Amino acid sequence: MKYILFDLDGTITDPKEGITKSVAYSLKKFGIEVEDLDTLCPFIGPPLSDSYEQFYGFTHEKAMEAVDEYRVYYRKQGIFECKLYDGIKELLEHLHNEGKKVILATSKPEEFAVQLLEHFDIIKYFDVVAGSTMDGSRVEKADVIRYAMSRIKEFDVNDAVMIGDRKFDYIGSKECGIPCILIGYGYGEMEELENCKPFAIKESVFELQKFLDSI
Repeated sequence: MKYILFDLDGTITDPKEGITKSVAYSLKKFGIEVEDLDTLCPFIGPPLSDSYEQFYGFTHEKAMEAVDEYRVYYRKQGIFECKLYDGIKELLEHLHNEGKKVILATSKPEEFAVQLLEHFDIIKYFDVVAGSTMDGSRVEKADVIRYAMSRIKEFDVNDAVMIGDRKFDYIGSKECGIPCILIGYGYGEMEELENCKPFAIKESVFELQKFLDSI
Protein backbone atom coordinates (compact mmCIF):
# COMPACT_ATOMS: atom_id res chain seq x y z
CA MET A 1 0.00 0.00 0.00
CA LYS A 2 1.33 3.41 -0.96
CA TYR A 3 -1.04 5.67 0.97
CA ILE A 4 -1.17 5.08 4.74
CA LEU A 5 -3.77 7.11 6.64
CA PHE A 6 -3.57 7.34 10.42
CA ASP A 7 -6.01 8.38 13.09
CA LEU A 8 -4.36 10.37 15.91
CA ASP A 9 -5.97 9.92 19.34
CA GLY A 10 -5.76 6.30 20.46
CA THR A 11 -3.65 5.33 17.45
CA ILE A 12 -0.55 7.52 17.46
CA THR A 13 -0.97 9.17 20.86
CA ASP A 14 -2.51 8.05 24.14
CA PRO A 15 -4.49 11.22 24.96
CA LYS A 16 -6.41 9.91 27.97
CA GLU A 17 -5.18 12.37 30.59
CA GLY A 18 -5.61 15.52 28.52
CA ILE A 19 -8.97 14.65 26.98
CA THR A 20 -10.63 13.38 30.15
CA LYS A 21 -9.41 16.37 32.18
CA SER A 22 -10.64 18.74 29.48
CA VAL A 23 -14.06 17.08 29.41
CA ALA A 24 -14.30 17.17 33.21
CA TYR A 25 -13.39 20.87 33.16
CA SER A 26 -16.11 21.59 30.62
CA LEU A 27 -18.78 19.60 32.46
CA LYS A 28 -18.02 21.43 35.69
CA LYS A 29 -19.09 24.64 33.94
CA PHE A 30 -22.54 23.04 33.60
CA GLY A 31 -22.68 21.93 37.23
CA ILE A 32 -21.63 18.34 36.54
CA GLU A 33 -18.85 16.96 38.74
CA VAL A 34 -16.95 13.90 37.51
CA GLU A 35 -14.94 12.03 40.14
CA ASP A 36 -13.72 9.11 38.03
CA LEU A 37 -12.03 10.41 34.89
CA ASP A 38 -11.97 6.90 33.42
CA THR A 39 -15.73 7.21 32.85
CA LEU A 40 -14.94 9.90 30.28
CA CYS A 41 -12.78 7.66 28.06
CA PRO A 42 -15.67 7.17 25.56
CA PHE A 43 -15.05 10.80 24.56
CA ILE A 44 -11.78 9.66 22.97
CA GLY A 45 -12.38 9.13 19.26
CA PRO A 46 -15.73 10.51 18.09
CA PRO A 47 -16.49 14.19 17.47
CA LEU A 48 -16.77 15.95 20.84
CA SER A 49 -20.18 17.50 20.25
CA ASP A 50 -21.65 14.08 19.46
CA SER A 51 -20.31 12.71 22.75
CA TYR A 52 -21.81 15.49 24.86
CA GLU A 53 -25.16 14.86 23.18
CA GLN A 54 -24.94 11.07 23.51
CA PHE A 55 -23.57 10.72 27.04
CA TYR A 56 -25.07 13.77 28.77
CA GLY A 57 -28.17 14.50 26.72
CA PHE A 58 -27.01 17.97 25.71
CA THR A 59 -28.78 19.75 22.89
CA HIS A 60 -26.55 20.48 19.91
CA GLU A 61 -26.32 24.14 20.94
CA LYS A 62 -25.36 23.22 24.51
CA ALA A 63 -22.89 20.63 23.22
CA MET A 64 -21.13 23.27 21.14
CA GLU A 65 -20.90 25.49 24.23
CA ALA A 66 -19.34 22.54 26.07
CA VAL A 67 -16.82 22.09 23.25
CA ASP A 68 -15.81 25.74 23.66
CA GLU A 69 -15.29 25.19 27.40
CA TYR A 70 -13.34 21.99 26.67
CA ARG A 71 -10.98 23.92 24.44
CA VAL A 72 -10.24 26.47 27.17
CA TYR A 73 -8.50 23.78 29.24
CA TYR A 74 -7.25 21.74 26.29
CA ARG A 75 -5.58 24.65 24.53
CA LYS A 76 -3.83 25.79 27.71
CA GLN A 77 -2.79 22.45 29.19
CA GLY A 78 -4.60 19.33 28.03
CA ILE A 79 -3.13 19.20 24.54
CA PHE A 80 0.26 18.10 25.85
CA GLU A 81 -1.08 15.77 28.56
CA CYS A 82 -0.56 12.77 26.31
CA LYS A 83 2.19 10.45 25.11
CA LEU A 84 3.22 8.57 21.98
CA TYR A 85 2.54 4.85 21.94
CA ASP A 86 5.70 2.76 22.14
CA GLY A 87 7.18 2.15 18.71
CA ILE A 88 4.93 4.55 16.81
CA LYS A 89 7.66 7.10 16.05
CA GLU A 90 9.86 4.34 14.64
CA LEU A 91 6.95 3.04 12.55
CA LEU A 92 6.26 6.46 11.05
CA GLU A 93 9.95 6.96 10.27
CA HIS A 94 10.10 3.51 8.66
CA LEU A 95 7.08 4.17 6.44
CA HIS A 96 8.44 7.56 5.45
CA ASN A 97 11.83 6.08 4.55
CA GLU A 98 10.10 3.37 2.51
CA GLY A 99 8.56 6.08 0.33
CA LYS A 100 5.00 5.68 1.59
CA LYS A 101 2.64 8.64 1.61
CA VAL A 102 1.88 9.04 5.32
CA ILE A 103 -1.33 10.96 6.00
CA LEU A 104 -3.01 12.05 9.22
CA ALA A 105 -6.82 12.01 9.18
CA THR A 106 -8.15 13.00 12.59
CA SER A 107 -11.38 14.36 14.04
CA LYS A 108 -9.21 16.57 16.26
CA PRO A 109 -9.05 20.18 15.03
CA GLU A 110 -6.22 20.47 12.53
CA GLU A 111 -4.63 23.31 14.49
CA PHE A 112 -4.24 21.06 17.55
CA ALA A 113 -3.08 18.09 15.46
CA VAL A 114 -0.25 20.11 13.92
CA GLN A 115 0.83 21.33 17.37
CA LEU A 116 0.98 17.78 18.69
CA LEU A 117 2.96 16.41 15.76
CA GLU A 118 5.41 19.28 16.09
CA HIS A 119 5.66 18.75 19.86
CA PHE A 120 6.64 15.10 19.40
CA ASP A 121 8.89 15.90 16.40
CA ILE A 122 7.02 13.55 14.06
CA ILE A 123 5.39 16.03 11.68
CA LYS A 124 8.37 15.53 9.35
CA TYR A 125 7.12 12.01 8.58
CA PHE A 126 3.72 13.18 7.31
CA ASP A 127 2.91 14.22 3.76
CA VAL A 128 -0.50 15.59 4.74
CA VAL A 129 -2.06 16.58 8.07
CA ALA A 130 -5.85 16.71 7.83
CA GLY A 131 -8.12 17.45 10.76
CA SER A 132 -11.49 18.87 11.63
CA THR A 133 -12.40 22.55 11.64
CA MET A 134 -12.97 24.62 14.77
CA ASP A 135 -16.38 25.77 13.54
CA GLY A 136 -17.71 22.24 13.16
CA SER A 137 -18.05 22.37 9.38
CA ARG A 138 -15.75 19.36 8.96
CA VAL A 139 -15.85 16.91 11.87
CA GLU A 140 -17.14 13.56 10.58
CA LYS A 141 -14.37 11.08 9.81
CA ALA A 142 -15.44 10.52 6.21
CA ASP A 143 -15.32 14.27 5.56
CA VAL A 144 -11.83 14.50 7.07
CA ILE A 145 -10.63 11.56 4.96
CA ARG A 146 -12.07 13.09 1.78
CA TYR A 147 -10.33 16.35 2.63
CA ALA A 148 -7.03 14.49 3.12
CA MET A 149 -7.49 12.64 -0.18
CA SER A 150 -8.09 15.91 -2.01
CA ARG A 151 -4.68 17.15 -0.91
CA ILE A 152 -2.79 14.24 -2.49
CA LYS A 153 -2.31 14.36 -6.25
CA GLU A 154 -3.63 11.22 -7.96
CA PHE A 155 -4.70 9.59 -4.69
CA ASP A 156 -5.69 5.95 -5.32
CA VAL A 157 -8.19 4.36 -2.90
CA ASN A 158 -7.13 0.95 -4.23
CA ASP A 159 -3.61 1.55 -2.94
CA ALA A 160 -4.58 3.00 0.45
CA VAL A 161 -5.38 1.85 3.97
CA MET A 162 -6.73 3.62 7.06
CA ILE A 163 -5.45 2.82 10.55
CA GLY A 164 -7.52 3.65 13.63
CA ASP A 165 -8.76 2.39 16.97
CA ARG A 166 -12.53 3.01 16.89
CA LYS A 167 -15.53 2.10 14.78
CA PHE A 168 -15.68 5.71 13.61
CA ASP A 169 -12.41 5.19 11.73
CA TYR A 170 -13.83 2.08 10.07
CA ILE A 171 -17.14 3.73 9.17
CA GLY A 172 -15.43 6.81 7.73
CA SER A 173 -12.90 4.87 5.68
CA LYS A 174 -15.54 2.46 4.39
CA GLU A 175 -17.63 5.41 3.19
CA CYS A 176 -14.57 6.58 1.25
CA GLY A 177 -13.84 3.14 -0.22
CA ILE A 178 -10.66 2.58 1.79
CA PRO A 179 -9.98 -0.62 3.78
CA CYS A 180 -9.35 -0.16 7.49
CA ILE A 181 -6.93 -1.75 9.93
CA LEU A 182 -8.17 -1.43 13.51
CA ILE A 183 -5.67 -1.59 16.35
CA GLY A 184 -6.31 -3.16 19.74
CA TYR A 185 -4.02 -1.00 21.87
CA GLY A 186 -6.25 2.10 21.64
CA TYR A 187 -9.67 2.89 23.08
CA GLY A 188 -11.99 0.64 21.11
CA GLU A 189 -13.24 -2.47 22.90
CA MET A 190 -12.39 -5.70 21.07
CA GLU A 191 -16.08 -6.43 20.54
CA GLU A 192 -16.45 -3.06 18.83
CA LEU A 193 -13.48 -3.76 16.56
CA GLU A 194 -14.56 -7.29 15.66
CA ASN A 195 -18.13 -6.19 14.88
CA CYS A 196 -16.74 -3.86 12.23
CA LYS A 197 -15.16 -6.79 10.36
CA PRO A 198 -12.22 -4.63 9.22
CA PHE A 199 -9.42 -5.52 6.82
CA ALA A 200 -7.38 -6.58 9.87
CA ILE A 201 -7.06 -6.12 13.64
CA LYS A 202 -3.58 -5.70 15.10
CA GLU A 203 -2.82 -5.76 18.82
CA SER A 204 0.46 -3.82 18.86
CA VAL A 205 2.53 -1.34 16.88
CA PHE A 206 5.00 -4.15 16.17
CA GLU A 207 2.25 -6.34 14.67
CA LEU A 208 0.97 -3.37 12.71
CA GLN A 209 4.38 -2.70 11.16
CA LYS A 210 4.83 -6.34 10.17
CA PHE A 211 1.42 -6.35 8.52
CA LEU A 212 1.99 -3.08 6.66
CA ASP A 213 5.30 -4.41 5.35
CA SER A 214 3.47 -7.44 3.96
CA ILE A 215 0.76 -5.66 1.97
